[in-house]
Amino acid sequence: MDVVNFICTHKLVAISRQIYGQGLLSAAKILVDNGIHLLEITFDQNSPDCLQDTAAAIALIKEQLGDKICVGAGTVMSVEQARAAKDAGADFALAPNVDVEVIAQLRKLQLVAVPGALTPSEIALAYKAGADIVKVFPVANLGFEYLKAIRGPLNHIPLMAVGGVNADNVSDFLKAGCCSAGIGSNLLSRKKVDAGDFEQIKRSAAQLVAAVK
Repeated sequence: MDVVNFICTHKLVAISRQIYGQGLLSAAKILVDNGIHLLEITFDQNSPDCLQDTAAAIALIKEQLGDKICVGAGTVMSVEQARAAKDAGADFALAPNVDVEVIAQLRKLQLVAVPGALTPSEIALAYKAGADIVKVFPVANLGFEYLKAIRGPLNHIPLMAVGGVNADNVSDFLKAGCCSAGIGSNLLSRKKVDAGDFEQIKRSAAQLVAAVK
């Protein structure tokens, strides 16, 4: 699988935080059935079991859904977490920050690296360090005009919009120059999964897919 091309083609990344097991698998199947084929499963930095929990979740989704979905490990903030993501079968890895050591480790592991950055200097540094795509985070706080401005001098760097993205604004972020977008609680949340509200996840997925067509 050409992961970067897959991300740029399918565009929408569902972000899963603190969701594991059968609930996550059920949600992932709904996402795939409704046109979303990218899933980020985050490391919960506050949890002492985050390595095991996130690795198990990644392995489960890859085992059950295979190439129907491209799975990223999210909030990868250490070399140890990068290795755990690779061992679990992740296709790519995302972070909220620029850590040159972590990016180098992801390159060594042949995992697509998507670190998070905010300023032009951070974005350029991340790309120079080996990022495949740079996640602009938190993007909604800055808006479309900011993205358009930085795309001028940095139009060679693939960008992913994350933070406050929803069905109402996702197309604007893509038009502003982002190749993809990550959507969190506006699409997938632990509260929805715990409540068994998969119908709402289905509706949100359909709205997002329609918004980017």
